[in-house]
Amino acid sequence: MSSQAKGVPTSKLRIVSLGGVDEIGKNMYVFEYEDDIVVVDCGSIFPKEDMLGVDLVIPDVTYLVQKKRNVRGYLLTHGHEDHIGATPYILRQVPAPLYGTKLTLALVDLKLKEHRIAGVPMQVVQPRDTVQLGKFSAQFIHVSHSIAGACAIALTCPAGTVICSGDFKIDYTPIDGEVIDLHTLAAYGERGVMAMLCESTNVERPGFTMSELKVGETFDKMFQQAKGRVIVAMFASNIHRMQMVIDAGISYGRRVCFIGRSMVNVSHVAMEIGELRVPDDYLIEADDLDQFMDDQVLVMTTGSQGEPMAGLTRMAYAEHRKLQIRPSDMVIISATPIPGNEKFISRVINQLYRCGATVIYSAMAEVHVSGHACQEELKLMHALVRPKYFIPVHGEYRMLWQHAILAESMGMDGRNIVIPELGQVIEMNEEELSLGEVVPTGTVLVDGLGVGDVGNVVLRDRKHLSEDGLIIVVMAIDRDEAKLLSGPDIVSRGFIYVRENEDIIDNTRELVRQLLFSTSLAGENWPDLKNRIKDEVHRFIFDKIKRNPMILPIILDV
Repeated sequence: MSSQAKGVPTSKLRIVSLGGVDEIGKNMYVFEYEDDIVVVDCGSIFPKEDMLGVDLVIPDVTYLVQKKRNVRGYLLTHGHEDHIGATPYILRQVPAPLYGTKLTLALVDLKLKEHRIAGVPMQVVQPRDTVQLGKFSAQFIHVSHSIAGACAIALTCPAGTVICSGDFKIDYTPIDGEVIDLHTLAAYGERGVMAMLCESTNVERPGFTMSELKVGETFDKMFQQAKGRVIVAMFASNIHRMQMVIDAGISYGRRVCFIGRSMVNVSHVAMEIGELRVPDDYLIEADDLDQFMDDQVLVMTTGSQGEPMAGLTRMAYAEHRKLQIRPSDMVIISATPIPGNEKFISRVINQLYRCGATVIYSAMAEVHVSGHACQEELKLMHALVRPKYFIPVHGEYRMLWQHAILAESMGMDGRNIVIPELGQVIEMNEEELSLGEVVPTGTVLVDGLGVGDVGNVVLRDRKHLSEDGLIIVVMAIDRDEAKLLSGPDIVSRGFIYVRENEDIIDNTRELVRQLLFSTSLAGENWPDLKNRIKDEVHRFIFDKIKRNPMILPIILDV
């Protein structure tokens, strides 16, 4: 029963998505009740193709910075990058305690150490544990996913209870034997749930997600067939599948070698906390590979998404210092492409075939299953939780829309469903649902050590340079004497091959020289002169060869 029903006025709970809607990744959801704020997840996303040179994309947390004194903590559903990848960057701006399961916080701690961030309070929780954060209480509920320690979160405040599903699937035969805690979810449904935020990644797929055990059967068959080395590329965070592959490899007498920075780091962390078990006498280093016969070797590596610097890619192109692909190798890519990565993976697969290797991927065999719920599993979640209000999250807009339709098919009133937009505040209590203001939001680009210093202007210039190249016009001018001392010199980068186009370079140089001679250099404003040089050179180049390079005049005032 709500507080309002008892005659006590209840403030509204405010929910705002800073990421994770109209996109797969960058999950970050803010829950605000009076002066208390709790944040669920703190994720990143891969850069889009037009974000040239960008390493990572994280949420814009301007809204949280403005209210950082009210932030009581971050609740992390699990340890995938799209849920924890932004933590080192966000915690610098909005410090607060972190709450999550053992593996989740171990992976976060690894990130914080890499970024040299110390002193962050972290509390390890077990499923069904409850933590208090101001007026919020949060209970962690075990769910099945493609990483250990995944949880849904039940967040309760005086306005009511909200269930955040996190990423989940309903696997009745999970690798670790820990079935999703449907009992606790159903108990909340019985007591009354005000709202549910539920992931939408696989809402377009009918039926149920295949059990992880099916992948284990496939790997066993692959190991039976393999005559040489077996090289498995997968996400380093998928500890359950990693354990399954390692167990299968050891049963056929193979030693295990981890290759790739994230694979090495995550596997060591997982072994330290007991989530991954590899007998010491079966664990070998990359330097020791040649000491064993090919049929005694299992290599676990990164690169399942075709990343240029990942282990598998460097092996395929003979750029890896320790291991190169041989015709006798069997390479298994145990993942499906993240949208946008398809062409990168295709290139790597093609190159692996050129090396003569046997390549197994999801289109050929059941070497991967999704960690996300399909339609029937989503329906079961709705049937158990029975929320009054529903907010679909974690999906592109079409997925959110389809999830809203699925909720209506389960009998939910369409007026109680909100398809969220980034930054849109959703206000609710058990009596009313409404939309509030739109808070500042968007994306922050991470490039090397720079966070947020790459914006649209920089990306536009990078795109321009990548497509049309650069012409640099360098000259030295004595302003006092109003005299050209040297130049103009023309430098071309990515525009034309100078030796084969000397006439264009010479004509460009002469054009700039004539422009300078026709200009009164003594009283000239340098920015105006640079703009005139850019305009004249651009016009000349475009008339000559219909190209549009970036033009950069440099004037040395001596």
